[in-house]
Amino acid sequence: MTSPENAAAPQTAAPQTATTGPADAVDPDTVVPDTVVPDTKDWTWVLERTCPDCGLDSAAVAPEAVPGLIRANAEAWVAVLAGDEDALRRRPRPDVWSGLEYACHVRDVFRLFHVRLNLMLDQEGPAFPNWDQDETAVADRYREQRPRAVAADLAEAGRVLADAFERVTGGQWQRTGHRGDGARFTVESFSRYLIHDPVHHLYDVTGERV
Repeated sequence: MTSPENAAAPQTAAPQTATTGPADAVDPDTVVPDTVVPDTKDWTWVLERTCPDCGLDSAAVAPEAVPGLIRANAEAWVAVLAGDEDALRRRPRPDVWSGLEYACHVRDVFRLFHVRLNLMLDQEGPAFPNWDQDETAVADRYREQRPRAVAADLAEAGRVLADAFERVTGGQWQRTGHRGDGARFTVESFSRYLIHDPVHHLYDVTGERV
């Protein structure tokens, strides 16, 4: 599995380009071929029931709590990325992302959801540009990025997104937007759908349920 944020249609746009460039020297013998199977499942069911894996009950999350949850999650990822670099780059299986790859993905999810949130607040019922997360992981060479730089970028992306959700008020929570696969969100449901993704991936890496 790669991510609960599925990409049901071809890529037409991507989040902000990463500032975390490839590492200068990565042993090619430690790089496993890109064999991660794309996740095409529809994860919107997490809005209705508790995730049996990570344990998050998104339906019970108050949207006003989401900014704090984003900040806490970002802090946890920064702690993960302070670990052994070789271990962070190592995949548990050839078809499962490494901790570093998951962290790069979470950083980009924070950026992507900030773009989508702004679309919902600024436009009437916008369609979200599609994002191919698996293509992005390969194109941006997630496994070769520097953990310290990823940590800094992830923390900043989390701060920006948390601040943006904190500014949402009143009727803005009911503004809408939709994905290319037809999934429709209000800002309120969008906030609860979002928080499951980084929480679930922290569980993927640490094994710790919420």
